[in-house]
Amino acid sequence: MDFITILYYVIILIISYTLTKTLLLHKLRNLPPTPFPTLPIIGHLHLLKSSDSNPIHRALSQISSRYGPIVFLQLGSRPTLLVSSASAAEDCLHHNDVIFANRPRLIGNKILAYESTTMLWAPYGPLWRTHRRIASTEILSPHRINLLAHIRADEVVQLVKGIFVKGRDQAVDMKTVLVELTNNVMMRTIAGKRIHGEEEGSEFSTRFKMILNELVTSGGAFTMVDFLPWLKWVGVEKMAERKWMKIFVKLDKFLQDLVEETRKGLEKEGGSEGQNRNLIQVLLELKKTNPDYATDTIIKGLVEILLLAGTETSASTMEWALALLIKNPHVHQKAKEEIDAYVGYDRLIEESDLAHIPYIHYIINETLRMYPVTPILLPHESTDDCVVGGYKIPKGTMLQVNIWAIHNDPKVWDEPLVFKPERFEGVTGDRIGYKFMPFGSGRRACPGEHLATRLIGLTLASVIQCFEFEAQEVDMKEGVGLSMRKKNSLKATFRPRKELAHLLTQM
Repeated sequence: MDFITILYYVIILIISYTLTKTLLLHKLRNLPPTPFPTLPIIGHLHLLKSSDSNPIHRALSQISSRYGPIVFLQLGSRPTLLVSSASAAEDCLHHNDVIFANRPRLIGNKILAYESTTMLWAPYGPLWRTHRRIASTEILSPHRINLLAHIRADEVVQLVKGIFVKGRDQAVDMKTVLVELTNNVMMRTIAGKRIHGEEEGSEFSTRFKMILNELVTSGGAFTMVDFLPWLKWVGVEKMAERKWMKIFVKLDKFLQDLVEETRKGLEKEGGSEGQNRNLIQVLLELKKTNPDYATDTIIKGLVEILLLAGTETSASTMEWALALLIKNPHVHQKAKEEIDAYVGYDRLIEESDLAHIPYIHYIINETLRMYPVTPILLPHESTDDCVVGGYKIPKGTMLQVNIWAIHNDPKVWDEPLVFKPERFEGVTGDRIGYKFMPFGSGRRACPGEHLATRLIGLTLASVIQCFEFEAQEVDMKEGVGLSMRKKNSLKATFRPRKELAHLLTQM
């Protein structure tokens, strides 16, 4: 048998395999539609082609446009359910909430998330439930958020001061100043100290920025070994582990130093008094009543999640919102008029005013609709067989919910590409069924939603109240990554509003 004949039979075998698996077995198992062909070994990994012009959420949306809102993908060894409609998301995150409450085990998060023990990546079970209870009662409760409102107010005033000084003579890089704002707010909330400002150039500030940059540029949560486990036989897994471990060692040392510094301060003062304790102090005090839970590892894991999830994402949302306001001056004008009507010109806006200025909230919601913080929710994994949209979903299937596709679905939203904050007028609550859920839904929804929206609301309202702003060019291209970032930073000029000039000059 010559080589050509052997090659012919091999090709026939491959075609027969893919046809049989895709067309026959799929129908027999009542699985959702799947792209053809499912290639041997890699499955559908070749379809996940993202680029600067086509980020991954758009690439996945294109797959859904062709095969439907419920698609079954074979990403290497991982069966994956791709969902891109509100009804399918409701099936997963409401009707099958417990089944999809687990997380897949990934190499990067096994290392960076302290053996997957953090609130974000812990398996659904007793540890995760304790995390959630502590977060909702001690860390991110409305009472705790209110107690620390002075931190947010102070840092927003510092932001306004900085823009007032810089914006008169030069364009302000909004990405930079907004990241500095969120970094300072979260670090003061967590450890009672700033990163930028008087700490600029210090070892503490330099270490934090270096570690954060390494995490942001590390390539995301997934590695190819997560989908192609056979790569570990050629050493790829070890290479991935070394990359993550190099980052983790620096991160862990930074977080441990924060915990030790706070612990020594408590010992010196004989405990933390008053209600304005920072969050590490709160967690260390928990050791008295819950010593098995409040270990240093758990505390570091909670601090890590709060720092990583509460800084870059909020800054990006504010940057998108300001860019949208520049491109839509009628919206900017309406927001300004509402603030002026309620607050007046004799004082700066306060966080308590936000409840009386609903249009700011509509602007935030519309920004999150068009540019959701995480365009694809962090992955879930099914712990049992279930049914989604009438299809059978096997146990062990990874779930990917394309929030961006749902938020921009023309079947659900009128003119989804148009910035219309008024569409949220009269809407009660932050979710409209499962058509709008920028912070996720169900048991794994983001617990920091209210903290984020408070800071975003106060910052946007303060900038709108104090300044007229514009940009020569507003680039709305999206960056590549798991979070929704602008590809190019917004650079805008700011002119103090004459009605507020007397307040700004006194700051």
